[in-house]
Amino acid sequence: MTLSRLLLRTRLSGALLIVALLAGWEILTATKTLNYVSLPRFSHVFLTGVSFVADGQVLTVLGPSLERLAVGYGIAIVLGVTFGMLMGTFPPVFNLLEPITEVLRPMPSAAMIPILILFLGLGDETKVAVIVFAATFPILVNTYSGVRAVDPVQINTARTLGLPTRAILWEVVLPAASPYVFTGMRISLGVAFVLVIVSEMLTGGGGLGYFILDTQRTYRVKETYVGIVTIGVLGYVFNMLFLIAQRQIIGWHAESARSEPL
Repeated sequence: MTLSRLLLRTRLSGALLIVALLAGWEILTATKTLNYVSLPRFSHVFLTGVSFVADGQVLTVLGPSLERLAVGYGIAIVLGVTFGMLMGTFPPVFNLLEPITEVLRPMPSAAMIPILILFLGLGDETKVAVIVFAATFPILVNTYSGVRAVDPVQINTARTLGLPTRAILWEVVLPAASPYVFTGMRISLGVAFVLVIVSEMLTGGGGLGYFILDTQRTYRVKETYVGIVTIGVLGYVFNMLFLIAQRQIIGWHAESARSEPL
């Protein structure tokens, strides 16, 4: 395979673009073409990041953020899938919950933080609550959309075979709707991660968001950039891990879709 084909068929071109942008950052700041106190050289940011990892500070900073993300995102998955299944399966439940879903869903999640602070204070409860609020709706909407898109023939066949409603939901409807569910979960993971950072910036209490804001306030510019770069790296890692898990869990769906005749 030639280099041009390799670049076109793999993500090597994207990796090279990132390297080129970072090299441009380094060159422009080293030559003082961009001469801003608030824009250090990338090499200095990189060395600061190495120290950030080597001295164990990364664990202290990321620990609270990852814990809040895991709890909030986990609760959002349970709520989104459960109520999405109910709304997609039972029309009375859909008619009851769809209006309030569409009222709450467009609300900016960050705007809920001041209200949550009044009820829950500045602790982890507020941070987890805002993550749950933001991350539940994409899963909920995608789940009930997936359930309603299930072929009725599959459900009727299961009923003909004598399966009870619970078994039909678990063995027929949920597997058929799983691509929609995972799409909602993937969207929600990014939303949840953003809200972790925002809530930590607004309420304090440690974590990556608080670290970025604190270093900015104390004018530790290189550490601020380390925090920002860490967000990007973590976001990419989370997405890759999610895709790997998705292939392991519902890889059969992609294979069946490829095998279907045109």
